Amino acid sequence: MGSSASTALVITDELRAKFPEFVELIVGSESMNDEERQYWINILPVMTPDQLESLRDILQTEKRQLADIDKKYRSHMSQAESTDLRAEAMEHYQTARTKRQKEEAANAERDDENAKKILDEIEHNP
Repeated sequence: MGSSASTALVITDELRAKFPEFVELIVGSESMNDEERQYWINILPVMTPDQLESLRDILQTEKRQLADIDKKYRSHMSQAESTDLRAEAMEHYQTARTKRQKEEAANAERDDENAKKILDEIEHNP
């Protein structure tokens, strides 16, 4: 879905220093495109500690689950002896990965909506 290339992202040295873990997780997220990555990087400074913890949990869960899928795929592929089994394993892998990415995208969309509500509250209730 997303790539981990960060060439299009604008990340200040101050943000990198203040939120190094979040910058790494956001840049490495496979469920976001660069526009979504930039959005999350931009709102890091105004997020509450609870929101930051939720974001961390979501991104770490995504990373862990995709790593698990990759590990299972590699394990299954090393055991598969026939091309039919390899083709079936590849299809299963791609289906599982796509499903997980769609779930993460839905979660990210929900989180975007929550973040927009929070920003709206901040802007209208100084």
